[in-house]
Amino acid sequence: MTIGVGGSSREQALAALQDMTAGVVPIALLEYRQRIASAQQRMRELGIGALYLHAGTSLNYFTGLQWHPSERMVGAIVPCRGEVQFIAPWFELGTVRDFMVLEGEVHSWHEHESPYQLLAGIMRGLQQDGGLVLAIDGSTPFFTVDGIAKSCPEAQLIDARDVITWCRMCKSQAELALMQRAKDMTLAVHKAAASILHEGITTTEVQAFIQQAHRKVGASGSTFCIVLFGGATAFPHGVKEPQTLQANDMVLIDTGCALHGYLSDITRTYVFGTPNERQRQVWNAEKAAQAAAFAAAQIGTCCGDVDIAVRKQLASDGFGPGYLLPGLPHRTGHGIGLDLHEGPYLVSSDDTPLAPGMCFSNEPMICVPGEFGVRLEDHFYMTEDGPRWFTTPCHSIDDPFGHASHYSG
Repeated sequence: MTIGVGGSSREQALAALQDMTAGVVPIALLEYRQRIASAQQRMRELGIGALYLHAGTSLNYFTGLQWHPSERMVGAIVPCRGEVQFIAPWFELGTVRDFMVLEGEVHSWHEHESPYQLLAGIMRGLQQDGGLVLAIDGSTPFFTVDGIAKSCPEAQLIDARDVITWCRMCKSQAELALMQRAKDMTLAVHKAAASILHEGITTTEVQAFIQQAHRKVGASGSTFCIVLFGGATAFPHGVKEPQTLQANDMVLIDTGCALHGYLSDITRTYVFGTPNERQRQVWNAEKAAQAAAFAAAQIGTCCGDVDIAVRKQLASDGFGPGYLLPGLPHRTGHGIGLDLHEGPYLVSSDDTPLAPGMCFSNEPMICVPGEFGVRLEDHFYMTEDGPRWFTTPCHSIDDPFGHASHYSG
C-alpha cells in the first residue's frame, strides 16, 4: 500500500490539522504606494498618460481595494503623475471607502448616468505626459472598453500589459511570504486528504473533505478542487461525472486556497494500493520532467526554454513529441500570485527572461488516454541564485509525501 494513503478517518484527519495563519502579515500601505510609483515610472517611459484598473485583481494589486467585477463600473485611474482617482456608483460610495486601503478621490455616478463619460472627463482634465493615451487593464470587459472608446474618441486606448504584467510578475518578499504560507496550508490539506482514502469513497466526498480541511488550516475554503480517480486522471481538468475509488486506482488531486488574496495550487498523484509497472514508469517519467523544468529555470533563461527542456526530457522517455499523446498536452507551467494563472508562462512561445521574484507552477502532466494521467505540481520562485521550491516535490510513487524518509531521519 502506498505510504500515507488511507488509514485515517475524516474525523481523525481533521483533528490533526490546525490553524496555520498565525503571524501572517498582509500587504502594507507603503507597498501599495511603491507599486503605484513603479507603474507611473513605467508609464512615463512608455509614453502612457494614464492607466485604467478595472475591479478585480489588478485593482487589488495596485490599491488594495478588493471589489468583484460586475456590469457596474468600479475602477481606478492612475495618471502617470499625481494621485490615484477612483470611479464607483454613487450608492456604493460608503462601501468603497470602507474597503479602501490606498485612499484617493472617488468620482461617482448615478444609475441613469454614464460612468464612461465620467472617466472621459477625468482623462481630459489630467493633461499629463503621454496625453490622451490610456492603457486599459486586460481584464476589463469589452462593453466597458467600448463605452470608454465612444465617450472619449480622441483617446488612444492600448493594452496595459506592458505596465501591469511588468509590475506584477516579480513578487516582493511580502508577497512571497503570503504565497509560501498558502502553499504550506494546501500541502497539509493534501496529506490529510490522502490519509482518508478508502475503497468506495467518491470524488465528491473527498472534495467536501478538502473544503473542510482548508477551513481548518485557516483559509476560507478551497479556491478550487479537482479530484479524479482511475481513467479520469487522464483528463487534465477532469470529467463531468464523479468517480468511486477502487483498489489500485491512480488518484489525482489538484487544489488550492487563498491567503490575503495570494494563491496556492498544488497537485499530487499517487496510487491507492500497490503501483504496477506501468503506473511506476509514467509516474517516474513525470517526476523526471518536473526536475528537468526546475533545472532549466535559471536567471536570464527564457520562459519558453523551460518548456522546451521538459519536452526533450519527455521525448527521451518515449512521450510526445510536442503536444502529442501519450505525453504533455499543455504548457509546463504558469505564473501565479493574486491570479491563479498569470503571466509570464512556461510555454515555448514566451520569450520573457526569468528574473528574481518570478513565481511559477511546475506541472508537466503526462496524459495516457484510456489508462490514466500523472500530474505532479509544485511551485518555485526565482532568486538571484536560481529557482527555489515553495514546496518539496513528491518523494516517490511508493511514498509520495516522504513519510518514511521523515520518520527515518
